[in-house]
Amino acid sequence: MTVTKNRVVSIDYNLKDAGGDLIDSSPSGEPLVYLHGNNNIIQGLEKHLEGKSAGDQVDCVIPAAEGYGERDESLVFKVDKSEFGPDAEVDVGMQFEAHGEDGNQIVTVVGIENDEITIDANHPLAGEELHFSVKVIDIREATSEELQHGHIHAAGGCDDCGCEGCGDGDCEDGSCEGGSCGCED
Repeated sequence: MTVTKNRVVSIDYNLKDAGGDLIDSSPSGEPLVYLHGNNNIIQGLEKHLEGKSAGDQVDCVIPAAEGYGERDESLVFKVDKSEFGPDAEVDVGMQFEAHGEDGNQIVTVVGIENDEITIDANHPLAGEELHFSVKVIDIREATSEELQHGHIHAAGGCDDCGCEGCGDGDCEDGSCEGGSCGCED
């Protein structure tokens, strides 16, 4: 079986920056499992894994445009400290979830000057060339529920996907009513 759209793929990976420093890796014995071709991992890595088989090793360099995008300086801006609430402790490096027109996103505090907070809404790896070393561990067919939702579920399906609201019987016809698992259907 090969890696193609709508197959569930398990990979072990190491991710390094252009200088060779380790950024991220799959925990030992815990591969990353995703639904291929459904935007569950970055586009460039999916492209390099396409057609591979279990046991294959892939070493590749992903340009920023196929990773987390180029940096966009318009996403670095200042807000008043009052936006964080009256008792909020805000320090450089802290990350917060912001609610915007395009949904929720993580923003990072990159500067503080008096009551003015500078935040960066770029992904922390935006603009970075990504160096992956990946081993394909397993490939399987996706379940109909996984295909419907566009992401993998735990072995027990929606009732066991580990998401708030899904495990309490609120699922009907493969959807997570009132849950927060990100199931869009």
